Amino acid sequence: MSHLPLLPILVPLFAAALALFAEHRRFGMVPQRVIAGVSLAVQLVVAICLLRAVADGTVLVYLLGDWPARLGISLMADRLSAMMVLVSALLAVACLLHAGAGWDRRAPHFHAFFQFQLMGLNGAFLTGDLFNLFVFFEVLLIASYGLMLSGGRGDRMRAGFHYVSVNIAASTLFLMALGLLYGLLGSLNMAEMSMKVAQAPAADLPLIQAAAGLLLLVFCTKAALLPMYLWLPQTYAHAPAAVAALFAIMTKVGLYAVLRVCLLLFGASAGALAGFAWDWLLPAGVVTLVLASLGVMAAVRLRALAAYLVLVSAATLFIAFALAREGTIGAGLYYLAHSTFAGASLFLIADLVRRRRGEDGDRGDRGLPVPAKTLPGLMFLIAAVSLAGLPPLSGFVGKLLLLMATIEQRWVWMVLLASSFLVLVGMARAGTRLFWRVPPDAAPAMPADAPPAPARTLETAATLLLLGYGVAMALAAAPILDYTRAAATQLLSPAAYVEQVRAQLPAMRAP
Repeated sequence: MSHLPLLPILVPLFAAALALFAEHRRFGMVPQRVIAGVSLAVQLVVAICLLRAVADGTVLVYLLGDWPARLGISLMADRLSAMMVLVSALLAVACLLHAGAGWDRRAPHFHAFFQFQLMGLNGAFLTGDLFNLFVFFEVLLIASYGLMLSGGRGDRMRAGFHYVSVNIAASTLFLMALGLLYGLLGSLNMAEMSMKVAQAPAADLPLIQAAAGLLLLVFCTKAALLPMYLWLPQTYAHAPAAVAALFAIMTKVGLYAVLRVCLLLFGASAGALAGFAWDWLLPAGVVTLVLASLGVMAAVRLRALAAYLVLVSAATLFIAFALAREGTIGAGLYYLAHSTFAGASLFLIADLVRRRRGEDGDRGDRGLPVPAKTLPGLMFLIAAVSLAGLPPLSGFVGKLLLLMATIEQRWVWMVLLASSFLVLVGMARAGTRLFWRVPPDAAPAMPADAPPAPARTLETAATLLLLGYGVAMALAAAPILDYTRAAATQLLSPAAYVEQVRAQLPAMRAP
């Protein structure tokens, strides 16, 4: 039994404990930053090893406490979960670089919260049972509360309390659903549940449907699907830049849970419950995409525009996953990684613009210039091209493949194209207002003799790193797409996953 699936959880856990120790001993920020950097380097290596270990279709299963999967806690890694762990690690590297430029000094316990959030993210992607999915959801959410509210006041505190309230309500529903399912099925291990759902007596089906409906509501709230998306724009727009960039992966956790749980528990082999509520995801995703695209058009602040683009990506992924075909899911997984990196980069660019314009911030309705705008303007151009789906960057590859996979659904195809056009117009207008068109009588954003905010090397490096991920994804599109299509095939054929998980014996019983 390989210990590899456990390491993405243990490494950030111990790093968080060490960061708290260093903070308690008042050693300053340097030891905390070193601990965080080493932790991320190890996590990145582990994520790559995990990806290589499952690339051939193997499902790695780790039985905590050496208990059988049906009785104890199990971790599992397949192509999808390994990919998500790697995306989280790559994103975290850039976010930590940006925070290391000085923001981490202003947020109490920043590095501990950061590592705990990574622990929660990795655990959610690697857990093999629903109860521990709930546990890891709570770990990453509690850490995100700390990151969101640390050092905040005013609008950020109001948005943060709204975010906390919504997630506490969702967590309560999650716990209720788990209690119902455990009482009806006798297990919360997803592989075992998939067998029990198919064999459930007819009398239990209404209650199983009720519990499954609660689960879907919770996951769609985390993923910000209509009408449960109202918490996201204000929360992301008021979060600190490095935190908002890390939050770009948060909606993807909800999407991952929908994809994993629904295809495993309510797939084609689920008998009377096969495809439960799946038909509702496509129209809900389409309506969310339309409203999010209109939000991009209406956004005045660059950070609000970036928040609505996170909604656009989540809605696009709901459409791709709801069609439940190898082509759409494979294209969607590629688009998932692209949209995470590109969306996160826009939050960092917005922060750079805000600091350079002083009190005018990142608003685009005042027509005031951005001092020393060449570098942020070029970075915005690259991000805009990628997010709008224009060639030659990864956004174009993801959108093109998704359009090709949905060409039979003409109305879906048209909605995706219309959304891309609205995003393009919104990005072009924001870029024009901030970096190009300035009214001749506009007062400068800062006094003429005042230098712009200094360009912090780490902040610039973090933004360029995220943009570089998109360029690398475009250059390596073929092998990445081969991997995502294989992951889609594995997801759509859960029998092999269930067999490998159930066949894993405790070490003391293994032959």
